[in-house]
Order: sequence, then C-alpha cells, then structure tokens
Amino acid sequence: MEPRGPAVLLTPAPRTSTAELLARAAAWRGLEVVGRAADAVGRRVHWYGGPRAAAACAGTLGFGLLEPADDWLTRLPPALLHRRIRLTTLAEARTLREPAFVKPPSAKIDLLPAAVHRDGTGLPRGLDGATPVLVSEVVEFTAEYRLFVLDGEVATGSRYAVHGRLDPAPLDPGSRAFGRTVLEAAADGLPSAVCLDIGRLADGGWAVVEANMAWFAHCYAAEPDRVLDTVLRAAGPVEEVADRDRPYLNEVTTRS
Repeated sequence: MEPRGPAVLLTPAPRTSTAELLARAAAWRGLEVVGRAADAVGRRVHWYGGPRAAAACAGTLGFGLLEPADDWLTRLPPALLHRRIRLTTLAEARTLREPAFVKPPSAKIDLLPAAVHRDGTGLPRGLDGATPVLVSEVVEFTAEYRLFVLDGEVATGSRYAVHGRLDPAPLDPGSRAFGRTVLEAAADGLPSAVCLDIGRLADGGWAVVEANMAWFAHCYAAEPDRVLDTVLRAAGPVEEVADRDRPYLNEVTTRS
C-alpha cells in the first residue's frame, strides 16, 4: 500500500456536541479536522460519526471500525449482569408473552429503539425477522455511567443518567470500582478501544448495561481529550489495526 498523507479526523455534518468537543481536542493537538469524505481522500483517516455515514465511505477511505461482538453481554458472568440476557432474532422476540427489555446488539441497527415492551406483540413489523436483538429481563437502574476504555483501562467517563433521565456528572468512586471489576473479568473479550456502560441498581448493586462503539458515543461529562484517544484507536486506518483487534472490525470494513 502506498504511504498515506497526514492523519485527519473526519466527522461529518451535522456535528453533535460530542463531535464538536472532539474536533476542538483534535485541532488542539494538531490533527486536521474535516467534514467531507472528499477532503480525506489519500489521508490517514480517523472517524467519529454514525454507522450509516461510515458505511458510505469506510471502504473508499480505508478506515477500520472496532465494535464489540453482538453476544458479548450474554457471555458475561451472572454476577456482572444481575439479569438474564439472550441474543435472538426479532421474529422470536415477537413471540414473547411477558415484559422484556429489547434492543439491537449495537447502534448500527438504528430502526429499533431500545425499550421495555409489555410483550412481543408491539415490536416493529417493518423490520426483517432475522434482525438480531438482545432480550433482557427488566431491571431498574437508578444511575447509569459511560466508561471510555483503552487497553483494558478506564481512560475517562461520565455519569449520564439518573432514574432514566439525562443527568451528566463526573464518575464517582463506586462507578470507577465496578468498571475495574468488569474489565478485570471481561476486557479480553472486548476491542482495545470501546465504550462500556454500567449502572447502579435499585437494590444498591451494580451491573453492566452494554458495550458499544466508541466512535459513535456521546461523551457527556467525560474528558474530551481522553475520549479522543479512545476514538482514534477505535476508528482509524485499517492497516494499523492490531492483530488482537481484527476480530472486532465492523463488517463494513471486512467487506471492503
């Protein structure tokens, strides 16, 4: 492969508040920030933005997108979940006859909002029944936190919700401690750069909410510069992806 030009951060319009914060952090450290794929051709491209926009240009621009496996949650020890979770299909989930929390395994499937359903009859009919979904017992999180993880360690993070309502604040000792516990047990099953959400339960315990793509995650009250470190690793030139991360490359990249 021909050597590429200088690195850029590509974050397309319309930019979210997180994209603006990351753009400033990138510019501060001397990284050029561009908003159009045409301006990134021939460069070492890092990405921050949605999965649909990424799919349109990842192959042409040669960046790789890291994301956790769809079934990662289902493989965690029960003590880290405090609920039963299974990966199934939307067709099977439509047969549910009891309350359940149903969500796509990642944000790449953005036509199915994560929600509690009384049963499966209210799930969308317009989507292919083979669409993968996670089906979970319903639990109550009193507070939820986002951790940006780099090389198995929490780089930065933020509380983002209290009783289901947006309420950003810095991490507290409890969230940091539980984050370390999760990563000690399960970091080997995640990409080296990833977003991990955890929560405090109504009974005072802690549980993993989900893992997701760092390159499409809001930073809330997290340190933008440390979020950027995670994003640059999670979405960058595909030829620079380490061997241990190659199993986590998004299918858009592997098809290119």
